[in-house]
Amino acid sequence: MDIEEQAAAFKALADPTRLRVLRILEGGEHCVCEIQSHFEAIPQNLLSHHLRVLKEAGLVVAEKRGRWVYYQLNRPRLKELRTAIPSGRGKKKGLCSCRVGPAGRPVEGGR
Repeated sequence: MDIEEQAAAFKALADPTRLRVLRILEGGEHCVCEIQSHFEAIPQNLLSHHLRVLKEAGLVVAEKRGRWVYYQLNRPRLKELRTAIPSGRGKKKGLCSCRVGPAGRPVEGGR
């Protein structure tokens, strides 16, 4: 996944309704009517919009069976997205060159 795809996926996650949908799907596959039952105040067409955004971002997969569409998490994609977030455990590089004096010692306020 390139950085543009990662940004699009994070943008898709930046909505409380879509995060709730992912939490519902964490329990397994659900048809759209089952997902709708968790959202009393959201009309079906708006929920479909949210599901489409998640699908386009690759975070969920959908399968049409008869009249119903069943959704489930795209677990490999979500795992890949989690690894895109820097952990903060990388190697520390030392001081910026503007803060190092001639002897390699830190200098107050830079050069």
